[in-house]
Amino acid sequence: MAKGMGAEPASLLGMFEGQPQGMRMNYYPPCWQADQVLGLSPHSDACGLTILLQKKDVQGLQVKRDGKWFAVDALDGALIVNVGDVLEILSNGKFRSAEHRAVIHQNTERISVAVFHQPCQDLIVGPLPEFVKGDKVRYRSTSYRDFLTQFLKAKLDGKNHLEKLKL
Repeated sequence: MAKGMGAEPASLLGMFEGQPQGMRMNYYPPCWQADQVLGLSPHSDACGLTILLQKKDVQGLQVKRDGKWFAVDALDGALIVNVGDVLEILSNGKFRSAEHRAVIHQNTERISVAVFHQPCQDLIVGPLPEFVKGDKVRYRSTSYRDFLTQFLKAKLDGKNHLEKLKL
């Protein structure tokens, strides 16, 4: 990804290579009032990348674009890769984290598995010089620990926690 933006791959690899990954399995039972509940509130992920596998025959992941929600139609057996907030900040907004949510179905259960690729816990998260290159810096720097604290306090409130870091 770095190379595609004209930066050295080592600029990102060193921050993520050998770091912990988290995994979450989600089970969404059927609900007869599916139009009145969400499986997972709108949010973006506080990591570098998220890799998601969802059961093909049950659609439930939605992404927000231009203020509207769109269903993600995953290919059978395909992995969905979401850019996380940390990668958005490090890239100075060149990569954008995806605001997404999960919806419930009236008659069908849904299962998904997400793997979160975390950066170094001691990382100072801020735009890397390789991604600024004559552009203005769009995010202020913060420690990854403080970033996670703010993310968790936001309680899955869209991307508002990320907006607070914008300059």
